[in-house]
Order: sequence, then structure tokens, then C-alpha cells
Amino acid sequence: MEYKYALYEKKGGIATITLNRPEKLNVLNMMGTKEGVFTDMLSAMTEAEDDDEVKVIVIKGAGKHFCAGEDLSQAGFVYGFGTGKTGERRPSERVRLKYDKKFMQDWCRILYCPKITIGQGHGYCLGAGTMILHFCDFAIVTDDAELGFIEERIGTVGSANPFVPSLILTVGFKRARDLIYTGRRFSGKEAAEMNLVTKSVPAKLLNREVTELAEDLAKLPRDGIGIGKATMELWLNIMGMHTASISAAYFSHTLFTNLRWEPDEYSFFKERRNQGLKDALHGMQDRYTKHPPKYYGKKK
Repeated sequence: MEYKYALYEKKGGIATITLNRPEKLNVLNMMGTKEGVFTDMLSAMTEAEDDDEVKVIVIKGAGKHFCAGEDLSQAGFVYGFGTGKTGERRPSERVRLKYDKKFMQDWCRILYCPKITIGQGHGYCLGAGTMILHFCDFAIVTDDAELGFIEERIGTVGSANPFVPSLILTVGFKRARDLIYTGRRFSGKEAAEMNLVTKSVPAKLLNREVTELAEDLAKLPRDGIGIGKATMELWLNIMGMHTASISAAYFSHTLFTNLRWEPDEYSFFKERRNQGLKDALHGMQDRYTKHPPKYYGKKK
């Protein structure tokens, strides 16, 4: 099957899904929108899951970057966010809950995929890009890749996301709060050191490392993979992962969309409406980068 924003290739029990909107840095479309990179990635995953010959799924990005996050030009509008004009009604809670639940379920498809998944990261692996790598069974990135939960700087601060419980299990409670609360960027090498990814390698070795890993994993029996992945899902659910990653996350996300910004705080949605997306994004990041950092990145 052909997709508009993804490439799909199958070879020797390995399916490779390539996010393919490089001119937009492979950003993902938001839940509730009809087409985009995220929609096509999930559709390609369905194709791989339904193909009995496929044992391993590799997810990578076309162009200079893996994925630079979500398309924030769409954020909020799926609920019916307006223009701020007098007389407009706020989106209902029921509409927000409906979309947010579907959003979390879609993200957890990567975590609960019945096939073995490998994320291959290079360049920008930011926001949603970091989330994809985190949810894959394996993640191999370049040493100089840029990761970070940068979309937390909109104001979610650890709410509104399905990855928080699994991140705590992966890197520990202290480190998880560090990454979430600061929204800071970090290299592929640092990501490997904190076990957020499986391994980081020089850029010239990335394709070879992923290919060799995928070929080794494809030697496993199909039933063994199916039973192993189903059992892994059961273990995660026994630990409360389903409740935390879907039920709590979508409820939390709906609460976030009702956030009230005070006069001294930065409202991305207000600035996007008044200044446009580009200036709003720059303004949000300027709060963290315009002045010398007081903690991370300061000179020793």
C-alpha cells in the first residue's frame, strides 16, 4: 500500500516505515486531523501487524531529521478552539475527552505493538520524535541526535502525556522529572547514557547497526514474538500501565486544555493567535534560551 506521508518497505521479515515529510521535518499531525505523518505511520503499522511474514518493524525518518515533534499549528483546533472573538463558546469537556482518549490509545499502539519495534533516530528527534523512540522496543540514534520533551514547555509540565509512567520505569523518577519539567534538549549520546535509548552510534554507522539488530531479531520464531509481546503487555498492565498511559493521560490532557495563564506567564495558544505559529514558537523557546541558562548548559 502507498501512503502520502510515509514509505513502507518489507524485506526478509523486516518492515521499514519511513516518516516522509522531510520539508516539514517529519512533524506529526495532531489527533482528530484526517491526514499527516502520524496517521500514515499508524496505517503502515497496521499493514505490518496484519502481515504474518513481518516480525520486526523499523521506524525511521526521511531527510535530515527523524521527527521534530507535532504540528502545533493544529493543536487545540481539533476541539473547536476559536479565534478569541467575543461570543465564541469554549469547547465542551465531552469533545476534549473524546479526542484525548483516542489520542492516548493511538500513541500506545507503538508501546503495545505485537511485532518487535526499532526506532532509528537522527537529527531532530524532538517532542513526539522522542516519544516514538521511547515507546519502541529498541531505539538506536546517532551520537549527535537532538532529543527532548520540548513540547512540555507549552505548559503541560508532565500532564497530558502517555509516556510519563514508562519514562519513570526507564530512567528513574528523578531523571524523568528532570526531562519533563525542564523540557531541555540532550544528545543521543546522553540519551544512551541514561538508558532512554538502547544505543547511540556515529552517524555513519546508524543504518548498519539498525539493520544488523533487525536481522538478528527476525531470526526469532513468529509465535515466540507474538507470545512474548502479548506477555509484555500483560506485565505492563499488571503494573498499571494501561490505566496510567491511557485513562489517566487522557483525563490529564483534558485538564491541561483548560489551563489558565496568568499575566506573567507565556500562553502559546494566545501568542499563536496574535503573532502566528512561527513567532509563537520562537517566543516560547526564547524564555529558555534568550538569557544565559542558570542551571543546564551553564559554563563550569
